[in-house]
Amino acid sequence: MSKLSRRQFVGLMSAAAAGTALSPLGLLHSRRAMAAEGGCMPASFTVPGFGPLAPLPPLNTAELGSLANEALLRLPAGFSYTAISMKGMPMSDGTLVPGNHDGMGCFQGRAGTYVLVRNHEGSIGNSLKCVAPNGNNYDDFGGAYGAGGTTTVIVDREGRVVKDYVSLGGTIRNCAGGETPWDSWISCEENMTTPSSDARATEKHGYNFEVPSMADEAVEPVPLVDMGRMNHEAVAVDPQTGYIYETEDRGDSAFYRFVPHKRPNGFGDLQQGGDLYAMVIDTEQSSNCNGDLLPLSHAQGATQVDTRGLGRGAAGSMLPFLGQELKVRWVRLDDVDPQEDTLRYEAQAKGAAVIWRGEGAWTHHNSIYFVASGAGDAGEGQVWCYNPRTETIKLVVESTDENLLDGPDNITVARDGTLYLCEDGSGGREGDANYGQYVVGVDKSGGLFQFAHNNVDTGEFCGACFSPDGKFMFVNSQNIGVTYAIWRDDGRSIYL
Repeated sequence: MSKLSRRQFVGLMSAAAAGTALSPLGLLHSRRAMAAEGGCMPASFTVPGFGPLAPLPPLNTAELGSLANEALLRLPAGFSYTAISMKGMPMSDGTLVPGNHDGMGCFQGRAGTYVLVRNHEGSIGNSLKCVAPNGNNYDDFGGAYGAGGTTTVIVDREGRVVKDYVSLGGTIRNCAGGETPWDSWISCEENMTTPSSDARATEKHGYNFEVPSMADEAVEPVPLVDMGRMNHEAVAVDPQTGYIYETEDRGDSAFYRFVPHKRPNGFGDLQQGGDLYAMVIDTEQSSNCNGDLLPLSHAQGATQVDTRGLGRGAAGSMLPFLGQELKVRWVRLDDVDPQEDTLRYEAQAKGAAVIWRGEGAWTHHNSIYFVASGAGDAGEGQVWCYNPRTETIKLVVESTDENLLDGPDNITVARDGTLYLCEDGSGGREGDANYGQYVVGVDKSGGLFQFAHNNVDTGEFCGACFSPDGKFMFVNSQNIGVTYAIWRDDGRSIYL
């Protein structure tokens, strides 16, 4: 697809909404025709989603201090939102809302409320920190330094906070994580600090921690050591097996599967441990559309499929492996709690595929979707889908232009199969009226649309998730440290 500015993208969306551009079905037919003629799939195309975006202040704008009366978001017509639990605000447990909001899950609460368990990507020395008032802090950093963790925010059906409090304290750089079918949140540390690397730390970091959604105070932090010590990013749970899939935020990361000793049915079961595996993509596979071989790399004395360059092909804008199922297998890892950041090296030595910055992950219809934020020929990100039933993986999205999809990070999947991706890139072309980060939707035919725009700065969106009834999307904006509750004015589900 030819390069579009963000303004041109919005213009195309407006035309599509007015019926003057190709319909999604027409675009899909064109895409299939191009595939038939050229033997490969074009990189991406745009479709009308919810309509053009316009600046809109939150309904509770008077409560927001210096941001009062600001149009914090641009949204489609027919949507409203509140801006809640902003950093520095007092919480119900007497602490202040920490900054660096990140990954988040939403669970059904009592009396029709929603329960958000929200990560905070805090590091040692943060002034706004996740410190548990009940003393359940994993690391007290010598008693003088704060860091990350999780807060729990209970929200009513008007998008207002009922109660909020620290639910995990004393961890570092809790980026993303994942919801479990037994209503808990697994929070992931993207940090490898040890007391020997930083004298302020009293514990090793680099672990996952489980937080029950209904805990009414900070939980006792128990590191899930068997899930691996690494630069964690996100997890997704296969509800049929209880296996947990993990991403790693490194430029040469692996994709992992944790097999618990006991099939988990409730909080605490994961503490019984399990075995950790890494994904290998069979190297002897070629493109169905043009015969291209899978790109390979050679590291740790072995050969691996290198997914970072999987979009490269002789056709330039064509993606020879897009949508193709690739066979995978799994290798068991031995040293899952290394002293140094070496877990991926053991994986690579055993042939594990190389992923460029594994980021968000989500489960949908028993498939596992995950993001590689810096991968692809343009370095603008990919989305992968792993099918545990067929032991195959396929590339379902690759961005070829930052003005279409700019460094996706967190992901959530709606019940209708639409992917919602939180951008964490450069923000497009500076000076463009639409410069900045978006929540970008990808429909089941692969078409793109813009759902929300950060209208106040270029900070990333993160933590997008839907309420169980589909009527709210909750999403964070990291720079200003705020959670948005977005809904349709007519009360319908947000899904297309």
